[in-house]
Amino acid sequence: MVGLTGRESSEKMAEQAVEAVDCVVVGAGLIGLAVARALAQAGREVLILEAAGAIGTGISSRNSEVIHAGLYYPPGSLRARLCVAGSQALRAYAARCFLPHAIPGKLVVACGAEEEAILATLFERGQANGAEGLRLLSAAEARQLEPDLHCSAALLSPATAIIDSHALMLSLLGEAEAAGAMLARHAPLLSGQAEGGRIRLEVGGAEPMSLEAASMVLAAGLSTPRLGTALGLEDVPSAYLCRGHYFALTKPAPFSRLIYPVPVPGGLGIHFTLDLGGAGRFGPDVEWVESESYDVDPARAVPFAAAIRRYWPALPEEALAPAYAGIRPKITPPGAPAADFRIDGPDRTGRPGVVALYGIESPGLTSCLAIADLVAEMLT
Repeated sequence: MVGLTGRESSEKMAEQAVEAVDCVVVGAGLIGLAVARALAQAGREVLILEAAGAIGTGISSRNSEVIHAGLYYPPGSLRARLCVAGSQALRAYAARCFLPHAIPGKLVVACGAEEEAILATLFERGQANGAEGLRLLSAAEARQLEPDLHCSAALLSPATAIIDSHALMLSLLGEAEAAGAMLARHAPLLSGQAEGGRIRLEVGGAEPMSLEAASMVLAAGLSTPRLGTALGLEDVPSAYLCRGHYFALTKPAPFSRLIYPVPVPGGLGIHFTLDLGGAGRFGPDVEWVESESYDVDPARAVPFAAAIRRYWPALPEEALAPAYAGIRPKITPPGAPAADFRIDGPDRTGRPGVVALYGIESPGLTSCLAIADLVAEMLT
């Protein structure tokens, strides 16, 4: 996508009629759809702009589909508060709307004294955050739950759940549209100006549009920092791409719960998750990259197997098949501490009516409804 700037942008906008809209949400992934739903249900007129031809083709369709409990994030951070609130809201929403989901629970496992100390920190952090039902287990207690598991201790999170993310997105879109929101596919945001309390936007695609909006929410995942810079917002963070690969388990799943190692820099470690059909998969790992690419090199099965055998020594040979990859939208570089969510309201973007969401990686899926409520509150 190539943006227009300066005179080119102004002249292009002047060539076609400007359509007035109340609120524009840029991005039709999980976060954008949840925000659009919340705003529409609050009585706002909402137009969702999606550059791709379908909803949720980016981060939202390339993750573990896990509803997290809130173990990993510093108490008081946005990630901690929105994860715990979002987990409760999302499980209730899935049950109310009959969305495919399950609550198998999770074991975070330690292999050795050093990792046991990390496990104790996670337990304390999770309790401080309000995560539900946490229990520290001995190795014997963990094996009673999962006989194939190898560990020296474990942390049980019984409220950790899984969900069909595509069904969730379709439900959010359906409820947003029922409340009057409209979705424009193949509608990339090309340029814009925010001044004088109004936001002027130029949208490309087969049917270009010039829009004037009272409010705008940037929820474009990996593209949000670039769009924020192009729109002249203040305090836009740098963007860093952190790819994670997944491998499918071609054998029967050995565990009935999700199994996670202690977290690693950049991610949560190569963990075992189940899909709603009972099939197992492992991932993601951590690879910092310079550009978007979603290939999975089959040779990565070798380091994957080594990591998995730390907690499942009986992993069969040649039991891993390349599945898919996703990219985390990092806003801190390799080696730096993990950043909190950046949900910048008008006071931080420097533009009335403009909210920008940066670095919404895990637990973004878990937090989507809570994030949407916060954004709607910012724009009330």
